[in-house]
Amino acid sequence: MKKNIFLLLSVFYCLQGYAQQTPFELSKDKNYTATYAQVVAYYKNLAKQQPQMRLFNYGSTDIGKPLTLVVLSKDKVFDPALIKKQNKRVLLINNGIHPGEPEGIDASMMLVRDLLKKNQLPKDVVLCFIALYNIDGSINRGVSRVNQNGPRAYGFRGNYRNLDLNRDFIKGDSKNALAFAQILNTWQPEVLLDNHTSDGADYQYVMTLIETQKDKQNPILANYTTKTLTADLYKNMKKSGFEMIPYGAGEQGLPDSGIVSFMETPRFSTGFAAQHNIISYMTETHMLKPFDKRVWATYTFMQHLISICQRDAKLLGTMKKQVDAEVSKQKTFALNWKLDESKVDTITFKGYTAEYKTSDVSGLKRLFYDREKPYTKLIKFYNTYKATTTVDKPIAYIIPQAWGKAIDLFKLNKVAMSRLAHDTTLSLQMYYIGDYKTPAKPYEGHYIHSNVQLNPVDTKVRFYEGDYVVYVNQPINRYIVETLEPQGVDSFFAWNFFDSMLGQKEYFSDYVFEDVAAQMLKDDPALRKKLDDAKTADPKLAASAAAQLNWVYRNSPYFEKTFLRYPVGRLLTNTNLDLK
Repeated sequence: MKKNIFLLLSVFYCLQGYAQQTPFELSKDKNYTATYAQVVAYYKNLAKQQPQMRLFNYGSTDIGKPLTLVVLSKDKVFDPALIKKQNKRVLLINNGIHPGEPEGIDASMMLVRDLLKKNQLPKDVVLCFIALYNIDGSINRGVSRVNQNGPRAYGFRGNYRNLDLNRDFIKGDSKNALAFAQILNTWQPEVLLDNHTSDGADYQYVMTLIETQKDKQNPILANYTTKTLTADLYKNMKKSGFEMIPYGAGEQGLPDSGIVSFMETPRFSTGFAAQHNIISYMTETHMLKPFDKRVWATYTFMQHLISICQRDAKLLGTMKKQVDAEVSKQKTFALNWKLDESKVDTITFKGYTAEYKTSDVSGLKRLFYDREKPYTKLIKFYNTYKATTTVDKPIAYIIPQAWGKAIDLFKLNKVAMSRLAHDTTLSLQMYYIGDYKTPAKPYEGHYIHSNVQLNPVDTKVRFYEGDYVVYVNQPINRYIVETLEPQGVDSFFAWNFFDSMLGQKEYFSDYVFEDVAAQMLKDDPALRKKLDDAKTADPKLAASAAAQLNWVYRNSPYFEKTFLRYPVGRLLTNTNLDLK
C-alpha cells in the first residue's frame, strides 16, 4: 500500500514538473513557439502556485482580448503606488509585438518560472512582463516570414487592423497601444526592454542591440547607459557566449561599409519610453540563427539586465528623480534629428564575406553571404546625431476641447491639465502652416506630414469654457512638446490629428466678388500697391485674373482666419487664467 502511494506521489510530482515546462522546452527540436492560448494557460497555472507572482489584465486589444501583464514581486507587494513608496525600481519587458519574432515570449515564460522556482527574484526591482503584446497577430499563425530560420509556425506581423504595433505608440490607433500606455503610466518603469528579431545582413552574432540613441536621451541617463549599463550588458553577454553588436543599417548597404545606429523616434516603443524619461532597449536576435539559440540569447540578456538593475537600483531611482526635475525645467527641446556623418567611431565587427553570383531566378547578379568566409575587422560606426529643429517651450499650451484624441492621449499619459472656467479671449502665439510635404501613399493608415514650415503670429484667440491648459513644467515635458509642436517628427500634426484645419471652408463667386474687390482696391491705396508689387514679383500672378482676384480675397477681412491655423495656442507670457 505504501509502495503504491509512493508511486502515485512520484507520478504526481513528475506531472507537476512536466506541467511547468514550456511548449518550447517540450518540443523535441526546440523549434516551436507557444500559441497565445498556451501562453495564457501557462501563466495562469504558474500564478496559482506562486504567491510572488500576479497577473493583471489591461484594456481590450483590437481582437477583444485583454493585455496580460505578469508581475513578479519578491515581497509580494503588487500595488504600483506602494512599490514606489518603498523605493523599488520597476523593469518592464514587452514580448511579441511582432509575433513572427517570438523569442521573448518563450524566453520570458522560462525566466519567470526559473526566477520563482530558484528564489532568484531581485530584492529591489519589481519585474513586469507583457506576456504577448500583439495577440491578434499571434493568433493569425503561419509562416509569413520567408527570410527567417524558424520556428515552425509563428504569428503575423500586423494586428487585426493590419497595423504594425511598433509604429503605433505615439499615435495610439490600436487598443493595444492604449493598454500599453496604461501599463507604462501605472507602473512607471525606470527601464524598458522590448524583445525583437532582426532581418537584414548576415553576420556571426546571434543578437544585436538597440538602445535609446544617446544624443536624444537626457544627458544624465545617456552618461549612465553609455558608460555603465550598456557597456556591462555587452561585456556580460560576451562572457555568456552571446557576443553582441549594435543594431543598424549598413552605411552603404553592407555592414562592413560601416554601421549607422538606429534613431528610434516616438512611434517606436523605445522612443516613446524615452519621452517618459525611461531607459530603453530593444533586443534584435538574428533571423538566420537557429530558433533555440535566439531564445536562449534573449533569456540570457534579460538575466543580465535584471541583475544590473538590482545592482544599480538605488542609482536608477536617484537618476530618474534628477531627470524628471531637470526635464520639468528644460527650456529648449529638439524635434528632428539628422545623422552627423562627420563624427565616426570604429568597432570590431564579425561578419561573413559578401559576394555576388548569378541568380537562378533572373540570370543576373545577386548578393549572398559566404559563411565559409567569416571575418573579423574594424568598421566604421556612425553613432552621432544632431538636432535639426529645436523649439523653446511656451509657458503653456491651450488645446481646444474639440481635439478629443489628443486630449485622451494626454490623459492616458498622465499629463497634468487644467480647464478654462469661462469663455475667454487670450493673447498668445498661434502657428499658421506655411508648407508641408505629404507622401502619395499611406504609412500605417496615415499620410505623415514632414518638412513642416510655420508662420508664428502673435494674436488674440477666443477659447471656451472647458478648453484645456497644459503648463510645460512637468516631468513629461518631452512628450508634451514633441507631440504638440507641428514640426516634430512624430507630432500629432505629423500623424494627421489636425488635418481638418488644413481645409478652406468658405470661398467666393468671382462674378460677385469682382465688384467687391474693385471697391476694396479703390478705397485702400495701400492694398492696391501691395497687389501691384506682388504682380511685379510674380509674373504668373500678373498673367492670371483669377489669381489676382484670389489674392485680394485672401488679403480681405472676408478670408477665414482659421484656414491653416494650427488650433493649439502657445501662451508665452504669464497670464492669470480662471481655471477649474
